Amino acid sequence: MSPDDYCQQKTAQSGSSFYYSFLFLPPERRRAITALYAFCREVDDTVDDCTDESVARIKLAWWRKEIANMYAGQQSHPVTQALQPHLALYDLKQEHLQAIIDGMEMDLNQTRYLDYAALSKYCWHVASVVGILSASIFGATRPETLRYAEKLGHAFQLTNIIRDVGEDARKGRIYLPINELQQFNVTAADLLNARHSEKFEQLMAFQTARAQAAYDEAYALLPKEDRRAQRPGLMMAAIYRTLLTEVEADGYHVLTQRISLTPIRKLWLAWKTYLRG
Repeated sequence: MSPDDYCQQKTAQSGSSFYYSFLFLPPERRRAITALYAFCREVDDTVDDCTDESVARIKLAWWRKEIANMYAGQQSHPVTQALQPHLALYDLKQEHLQAIIDGMEMDLNQTRYLDYAALSKYCWHVASVVGILSASIFGATRPETLRYAEKLGHAFQLTNIIRDVGEDARKGRIYLPINELQQFNVTAADLLNARHSEKFEQLMAFQTARAQAAYDEAYALLPKEDRRAQRPGLMMAAIYRTLLTEVEADGYHVLTQRISLTPIRKLWLAWKTYLRG
């Protein structure tokens, strides 16, 4: 299996909404974004799938060194072998890739966030940076485009947090800010024990409104000169915003189930966004 094939398989197996937007890219850019996404999956799985925290830290340290080696042309992993040829072409910065690893390590260091400012720092590392790197691969000619991508990545992560409240709680993680739980009189125990209530629905409506506002702020930053090139991100946004609408329509029953869209619906949303240009 070639490095590109490895990354393609890793991305397809994830079932992520991102995969559907990649299908519409030219081959060179598709290979680059697929390799980037495979890297994100590798380091994320290092934390999520490892039951021994010390082993997870060792693996993340290995990835830090592997990224540094990649920029020196001495990569050894299939993902870095696939990603390395695209570094200079799309101006992919090492500090951004290392920042993603920092974000994954944050999941080993803490399972609660005091307020939205603290959560936003986490979102920047695990999602906004990915947005910046992705926009560079898609084709960004204006600095505003990278700011758009940073904000869009933030919106994606807020959406993930809303969708995965129950799943994350079962792993002992709560990403909803503590002071906002207190504001709506929802306890950590309510989440950990999957106690759905009117108060919880009000909390989630607040979180959803914030995520929707983040999408609107991102769209406002995207210059028209780069809109066509950035269609993959807009496709992802169409899918994620539809998911938010589904969560809301379902009454925020995310503590006991993971609401998702079917693959055909994701593809249809991506296709419609592509046609709009």
